Amino acid sequence: MKPKPTHRSALVIGAGIAGIQAAIDLADAGVRVVLVERGDLVGGRMAQTDKTFPTLDCSSCTLTPRTVEVGSHPRIRLLTRAEVTALDVDSGGYRVQVRVRPRYVDPEACVSCGACAEVCRMKGRVSRRFDLALAKGSAIDLPYPQAVPSSYAVDPHSCLYLTRGKCGENPRCVEACEAGAIHLDQTEHTEVLEVGAVVVATGYDLYPPEHPEWGRPELGFEHYPQVISNLQFERLCSASGPTQGELRIGDMEPKRVAFLQCVGSRDQATGAAYCSRVCCMVSLKQAILVLEKRPGAQVTVLYMDMRAFGKGYEEFMERAQRLGVTLRRGNPAEVYRKGGALAVRFEDTLLGRAQELEADLVVLACGMRPPEPTAELARVLGLTLAEDGFFRGSDPRDPVLTGESGVFLAGTAAGPMDIPDAVASGSAAASAALARLLGRGAEP
Repeated sequence: MKPKPTHRSALVIGAGIAGIQAAIDLADAGVRVVLVERGDLVGGRMAQTDKTFPTLDCSSCTLTPRTVEVGSHPRIRLLTRAEVTALDVDSGGYRVQVRVRPRYVDPEACVSCGACAEVCRMKGRVSRRFDLALAKGSAIDLPYPQAVPSSYAVDPHSCLYLTRGKCGENPRCVEACEAGAIHLDQTEHTEVLEVGAVVVATGYDLYPPEHPEWGRPELGFEHYPQVISNLQFERLCSASGPTQGELRIGDMEPKRVAFLQCVGSRDQATGAAYCSRVCCMVSLKQAILVLEKRPGAQVTVLYMDMRAFGKGYEEFMERAQRLGVTLRRGNPAEVYRKGGALAVRFEDTLLGRAQELEADLVVLACGMRPPEPTAELARVLGLTLAEDGFFRGSDPRDPVLTGESGVFLAGTAAGPMDIPDAVASGSAAASAALARLLGRGAEP
């Protein structure tokens, strides 16, 4: 029988929806939680999403109550721009080292007035990462109005003062901040934490079609502005996005939209033979949104196989077809310019011959990939990776277990899944961690 942990606290790595759910469940059970997020805010990819399927509920309406709770919960401490660099077993738990990079803005003092961003010398010249380079902002920015922490942060790679050591006579942002929240002299520091359990909820990244080694340049991503990823499409549809929810690229309002499935999934040439599970339903949801925003538009989904695996998903696919979405079984080969629009050359795998589809907008259904730091984090935590690059569980009957005592998996850290499954996984990991903390043998 394993000894009961002496540290009644837990570390949650990653503040996406699964990590948020795990942190709230643990905190509500009386556990002190440190939530570590390598980005500037909580919410993960769900925060960038406009609607959820199959209900088409507002993503922010579902997520915001949770992000607000995790940001204000008395038993949850949030560390942003933070990464776990070492983990050692000590008596009754773990000693964890966390490297915290500076935000250069004090979240407690910042009132989110935006005066700093307005006067920034780089205003309108910095690609907004939250909007996936679809818009330009300042070197000091708030990703979106409901962000938690509700605080601006400085991009150290774009700020003139941090990159060149000088920003005019004085940094305008510091002068404009009446709250005195901006401190450009902040430095990186390391915190040492003692916890009894660790939940790994590191989320996912999107497949990059522009990758120099295993990308798909023939699809025109980053070559044609009218070729975008599925997550960029979400930002275009969002009211907090670069077009305030209007579906357009520059001055172009698309009337013909093509969705290309399995871009970076089920394809060994791109390094991912596995299915990313959610892409089919995401494209059907986005196809319905096109018809809502552009009544009468021609919307075509080119698919390998439509996989509607969840509750209500088959009915959702039928709903999309009734609304006018065309599903064609086709394998895209190339996207190229044709007149004032684009054309998609593909193999119709039912007819067995090459076809061409003209479109004003092409949306690539980019698959899920493990985040870049996953391999290094696995080494630090003493975990192993599966063939797909995500963390490997130790028991297929209980996917939160890792084989490492006191370390549990949540959400897409273990592989592709949709939002409901990620939420359930976060709660399951929290339950296993709580059982560990109570000494009730959550693991073999």
